[in-house]
Amino acid sequence: MRKIAILIEDYFDERELIYPYYRFIEAGFEVDLIGPKKGLFHGKSGYSIKADKSIDEVRPEDYDAVYIPGGYAPDRLRRYDKILEFVKEMYRSGKLVGAICHGPWVLISAGIVKGKKVTGFFAIRDDLINAGAHYTGEKVEVDGNLITATDPTALAGMLKKMIELLK
Repeated sequence: MRKIAILIEDYFDERELIYPYYRFIEAGFEVDLIGPKKGLFHGKSGYSIKADKSIDEVRPEDYDAVYIPGGYAPDRLRRYDKILEFVKEMYRSGKLVGAICHGPWVLISAGIVKGKKVTGFFAIRDDLINAGAHYTGEKVEVDGNLITATDPTALAGMLKKMIELLK
């Protein structure tokens, strides 16, 4: 069974975490919510979700993909070296790395967007360009094993593509 890591931190966008979580399960994947620590994390709208595992308990080789929801959580996630190392190793290993909305902030900090076609929330366009990415502004963008999307309106297309690439 394919296994997906979803990264979680406080102020995650509930739409960008909850829908993908259940969509991946529906598609037959095993899903772990991984945070900087185990415990409860609070979304932007007040919904709380518990991380299944801490970043200290996981290894990139145990997963087939990592997905990074948006909201303000990515700004917090990018502060943890172990989170960045996990994402970087997933990318280097050719595993699928997905990020939506503000999620590409983590990709910037992991140093994996330079020279890549990416998209994301319009407010982080300059950040992506300054990191050397080719910002396209498309709803969903795929470049190799990197898949990015703009916002919750792009979720259906992004998840369809991720599931297709993982099957």
